[in-house]
Amino acid sequence: MGDPAGIGPEILAKAWMKRRDAGLPAFFATGDVRAIAAVWDGPVEAILHPDAARGVFDHALPVLTVEDGGEIVPGHPDVAGARCALRALELAAGLVRSGAARALVTAPVSKAQLYHIGFNYPGQTEFVAERCGIAGENAVMMLAGPDLRVVPMTTHVALADVGGLLSVELLVSKGRATARGLTRNFGIAAPRIAFAGLNPHAGESGAIGREEIDIIAPAVAQLCAEGIAATGPFAADTLFHPRARLNYDAVMCCYHDQALIPIKTLYFDEGVNITLGLPIVRTSPDHGTAFDIAGKNIAEPGAMIAAIRLAGDAADRRAAIGA
Repeated sequence: MGDPAGIGPEILAKAWMKRRDAGLPAFFATGDVRAIAAVWDGPVEAILHPDAARGVFDHALPVLTVEDGGEIVPGHPDVAGARCALRALELAAGLVRSGAARALVTAPVSKAQLYHIGFNYPGQTEFVAERCGIAGENAVMMLAGPDLRVVPMTTHVALADVGGLLSVELLVSKGRATARGLTRNFGIAAPRIAFAGLNPHAGESGAIGREEIDIIAPAVAQLCAEGIAATGPFAADTLFHPRARLNYDAVMCCYHDQALIPIKTLYFDEGVNITLGLPIVRTSPDHGTAFDIAGKNIAEPGAMIAAIRLAGDAADRRAAIGA
């Protein structure tokens, strides 16, 4: 359920309340059960094992309790809550890896608090990847909305550093993982991937930058040679309008904001972060802990609902193809 002082407990409870209308698969939370009670007076039932969740789900939100989160005050994170969040994440990841649960949905955490307890990962994605035996750089973050999927090929780095981090090898690796992820998780048999240029107007044939010529175009050519329907590079300012979105299944973006501005503009309350390249299904709502509104009963559960739904759908698709 993420940080117990954030909005994770509230949006989980609201997702459970909308479970029938939203057509959600059965799910259970891991964390301190008191975090739910602090923000919601609906039915909650502690469970001792994942197998008990289905029997509880129709009449109460099942919670597999882990480490005590200390004094839980919505909107006021602390290290005790961070320890609880990390323990809940580790337990949930282990349950999915072992097959006791079909997918992992992670609510938002406070990295600042996690760093105080020795957490040394850029985020939950890298932590989960390591627990799955996958190098962090091989885990690909995709943000998905109803008709837009974007992949930032660099993430939490300074914009000034992006050009130096891009390489043909990186783009090819991300492109392969994206194509495979679109098939495994979204059921797209022949995925189409568009690459955005780094520079304005995709570099104007080298007049305002050569990354498109030296890096992106060769990567696209290599992916095409491998049978992947890759196109580009395209000027980023023409890639996200409605007609353009009909021509691809995902856009590979050069940096964080190039990917996240369009997805959050179009689908702020529905965006889902899905991690590609893992042996398990992992999704999360595409927003943060929102400590400023925690405990006020105003948090929108749309992104959490979408994350749970996508996790269930992806798990079904993987099972159907044996992936």
